[in-house]
Amino acid sequence: MNVTFEGNSHTGKNEWLTPPDLLKKLGHFDLDPCSPVNRPWSTAHRHYTILDNGLEQEWTGRVFCNPPYDTNLIVRFIHRCAEHGNAIALTFARTDTRLFHDEIFRKADSILFIKGRLRFYHVNGEQGGTAGAPSCLIAFNKENTEVLRNCGIDGKFIVLHSNNREIKL
Repeated sequence: MNVTFEGNSHTGKNEWLTPPDLLKKLGHFDLDPCSPVNRPWSTAHRHYTILDNGLEQEWTGRVFCNPPYDTNLIVRFIHRCAEHGNAIALTFARTDTRLFHDEIFRKADSILFIKGRLRFYHVNGEQGGTAGAPSCLIAFNKENTEVLRNCGIDGKFIVLHSNNREIKL
């Protein structure tokens, strides 16, 4: 299986900021472990940047995770979201990858496949062009599953686990 789907984009950038209107629909977060050093808006009550190494820090409360667009870091942050158990993560919807088969399909509670392509933002606050691939939001726990179910973001919502039991796809 291919795992190199999300490495650095052709722009060479690892930081692509979540659209603020999408964040508003997901509610309040306690922590963003992948925040840019100079962010144009807040994504959570607390932020870890590359200077803090969010993978090495303690995670508490409800987490929003839009990992850097580097394959190794995406896998590590999604794994950490699953371990933490109270998170919503945003990543490309590349369902043929090891990341999806080993981490997301096995450990996440639900996925919202976002209709259309997102337009991420640059760290200066300017909106970029359309993303090079479709995106999805991944919920870890039943409360975050309900948030995705009711957030009003257009797309296809799928429950993967119910009552801590894996559902075979």
